[in-house]
Amino acid sequence: MTGPGGTDAGAGGGGAPGLQLHLPDEPVVMKAVWRDAVLGGGDLKEIVTGGVAGWLWSRWRVLESAGFKEAGFEELVGDYRREIWLWLVGDRTWEQCCSGLIGRIGRRVPS
Repeated sequence: MTGPGGTDAGAGGGGAPGLQLHLPDEPVVMKAVWRDAVLGGGDLKEIVTGGVAGWLWSRWRVLESAGFKEAGFEELVGDYRREIWLWLVGDRTWEQCCSGLIGRIGRRVPS
């Protein structure tokens, strides 16, 4: 079964040994742009997959060498949109949002 990263990660994939994703600096300016876009009527999933995921992908390119494809990564981040929304409106910190996403990614990287 192909996982959301475009890999053959099974249900219990333990992650690739040595894969470390750093916590990028919070995109403060883009956060306001993304939040305003949603509040202005934009579709949250589209903003997350088209904006937030692309921003993160450009910082976590190591995922490509671990077997992720960009489209699969966008889907994974899109599925995490509720937590991203909570960060956008200030109910989660960037660190909380990213660490949860990093954990989700780690569970989907093939071992």
